[in-house]
Amino acid sequence: MTDSSTGGYLIPTSPAPAMDTELEDQIQAAIVGITGLAGALVRPRWQPTPPKQPAADVNWCAFGVTNNRPDSYGAVTHDPTGQGSDTIQRHEMIDVIASFYGPAGQGYATMFSDGLLIEQNREQLAANGLKVFEVNGPLAAPDLTNTTWIRRYDVSFTLRRQVNRTYSVLNVLSASGEIQAQDVTHVTANDWTVQEN
Repeated sequence: MTDSSTGGYLIPTSPAPAMDTELEDQIQAAIVGITGLAGALVRPRWQPTPPKQPAADVNWCAFGVTNNRPDSYGAVTHDPTGQGSDTIQRHEMIDVIASFYGPAGQGYATMFSDGLLIEQNREQLAANGLKVFEVNGPLAAPDLTNTTWIRRYDVSFTLRRQVNRTYSVLNVLSASGEIQAQDVTHVTANDWTVQEN
């Protein structure tokens, strides 16, 4: 592990926020909890080996994170305790689409979009640091498969979270140098006293 005394690149020393499958697990739990669909029927949209699609008479959901939009600039603060560290704080917007299939797809889609507005459901997401920012839909988006229309309703929603990453940026314990000034006879700033030669 490196720190600011070694030079070069620094990697975070804090745990990473939920990403990839861990984030998908949190979103899947919310969809299952709000709709009552079986966990095996709420699945990530993009998988290395896609499972067989359920039959047209089965209600199920495919979801996926489509975009992760962090703030352009984060706030960096230095913590002087111990040897010191810098923490960058950013807020992210996480865009998700949930597609509901089956004969009751529209019903499950509206149940989910309405359920995201219930405080107790939002509290479950908040326990993972996720806040519901926006909910859109449901939007009819049927799929044509083998000359058969498959019922599909999309709910797009945006989650917001704060992400903190800590880096080993050590405290400055001492410094030496020379300050030169022109046309200054005596300047005092904090603990520095500068006099012209």
